[in-house]
Amino acid sequence: MTDTPDSLAQHLARRILLGGPLSVAAFMAEALGHPRFGYYMRQDPFGVSGDFTTAPEISQMFGELVGLWCVDTWARLGGPAPFHLVELGPGRGTLMQDALRAAALVPAFGQAAQVHLVETSPTLRDRQRQTLKDRSVTWHDRLDDVPEGPTLIIANEFFDALPIRQVQKTNHGWFERLVDLDPESPPESPRFRFVLEAFGSSGARLVPDRLRDAPEGSVVEVSPASQAVARLIGERLATQPGAAIAIDYGYSHGPAVGDTLQALRRHAYAPVLETPGEADLTAHVDFAAIAAAGREGGAESFGPVDQGDWLVRLGIHPRAAALKRSATPKQAADIDSSLNRLICQDQMGTLFKVLALATPGLGAPAGFEVP
Repeated sequence: MTDTPDSLAQHLARRILLGGPLSVAAFMAEALGHPRFGYYMRQDPFGVSGDFTTAPEISQMFGELVGLWCVDTWARLGGPAPFHLVELGPGRGTLMQDALRAAALVPAFGQAAQVHLVETSPTLRDRQRQTLKDRSVTWHDRLDDVPEGPTLIIANEFFDALPIRQVQKTNHGWFERLVDLDPESPPESPRFRFVLEAFGSSGARLVPDRLRDAPEGSVVEVSPASQAVARLIGERLATQPGAAIAIDYGYSHGPAVGDTLQALRRHAYAPVLETPGEADLTAHVDFAAIAAAGREGGAESFGPVDQGDWLVRLGIHPRAAALKRSATPKQAADIDSSLNRLICQDQMGTLFKVLALATPGLGAPAGFEVP
């Protein structure tokens, strides 16, 4: 192996040789965020020509309704001016662009909004700069760097890419799942494999009490990184007026047993440990844990609710009808197809959830009212 690695695989192999097997969280963090080789650092992965498509790329309706949700929440907060409009992991900037266009219906909102994008990828920052070229934007590496003040936070498909740890049940108890170097792989082209920690001390502490009696072979996932971000949001909202919305795929009622870590490349699933840095790595989001962490920080939580229900309550059907009135037959068919993809049970409608965190006393934001 060369002194200067030529790939992320060589860099990871060096780390393992020097320090032992990596946690799944450490592997994910390097695969996605390594400054030179990380997946998000080198490319624009979105859209048909990329590896996956997110809701804002499917239809403008999604971002528009998020924008109107922000306007409504801002009004419930008393219309603070100025305020910080923050997006975590903003992709190409498409969602923010659509949200601001819809929010232009209330000029005072746009005038008061100071747009902040939390983005570590130089490649995606350049793309966001192009998309939002008509808007003043400030970029940050971390949410902590956003100035204090009234704040609305958008996190669409952000939490699913934050690192997770995995713990597996054996006949000797719970052991953390780690990533090790395959000893039979050549130094110039390292391969990796899953192993279990030698002693079950660290892994056992991660397992919730209600899952400790799960059957042998069970895998439990936790994301300390996600909980840390949610707690930080909660702390901000506890002392400064505002709200946050998290939209992602995952489960509502606490951690489930099962391995949800997946790699996606060119819109198809790929082996998780193969070609690190060249495929997106994600895992299902534990919304109950995020909500609990936000409450620990001092915010109130609402939901999660299914994305389809949330979009319907916000008026996606009337918006689709309005778009179709000036559409060609093909455009109208595309609008219907996008609508179904966003709200139907067999597509994104129930797999994706929506969670809100808010300053105590604000009440249930739009879309979270009890039916």
